[in-house]
Amino acid sequence: MNVNINKTWLPILQEEFNKAYFKNLISFVKSEYKNHTCFPKEDEIFNAFNACTFDALKVVIIGQDPYHGIGQANGLCFSVNDGITQPPSLINIFKELQTDINKSIPKSGNLISWANQGVLLLNATLTVRAHQAGSHQKQGWEQFTDAIIQQISKKKENIVFLLWGGFAKKKGAKIDTTKHHILISGHPSPLSANRGYWFGNKHFSKTNSFLSDTNLGIITW
Repeated sequence: MNVNINKTWLPILQEEFNKAYFKNLISFVKSEYKNHTCFPKEDEIFNAFNACTFDALKVVIIGQDPYHGIGQANGLCFSVNDGITQPPSLINIFKELQTDINKSIPKSGNLISWANQGVLLLNATLTVRAHQAGSHQKQGWEQFTDAIIQQISKKKENIVFLLWGGFAKKKGAKIDTTKHHILISGHPSPLSANRGYWFGNKHFSKTNSFLSDTNLGIITW
């Protein structure tokens, strides 16, 4: 398995690639993909970085695991491939988008257009075994994505971090709040959203307000 990642990220991540834990992680992932059905497709594992270059980065959304159903995961958190039924969390994201900025709910759940505008759609764990949620956790992905968040915090300014749910909030604990904007709410999953922790957070309009204030250019959600 090759680490197929956009060259703008290489100066940021090369040190991680050379560490023992990452080499062990790649060996584990290679074995899993050889012996089991895993998601996303092997050439889409680093899709989040290829769709959103380091230079273009404006916003970070942190997810947890890739979707583990057939044909769902495409390497971008919360996103599904064209033609795939939208999962409940994604439906709730689109509902909030509709009430926040009056945008019609998209027919496709593919968020590649967000990524292409500078939104890093980062899962904490970049791979998963089919139908086994969390099956690739605690193998090194979390350390790798922690390092990414820390490097972004260190090397960029005025990035908007959207932390949805307790897991994402913990993941973003080391972000430098003096340099970046952090928006926190409940997770868009039905369990959280139906308890009142998601709807009404207005994160999409707030993000664009921050971006507008710093002349970085707003996102067309």
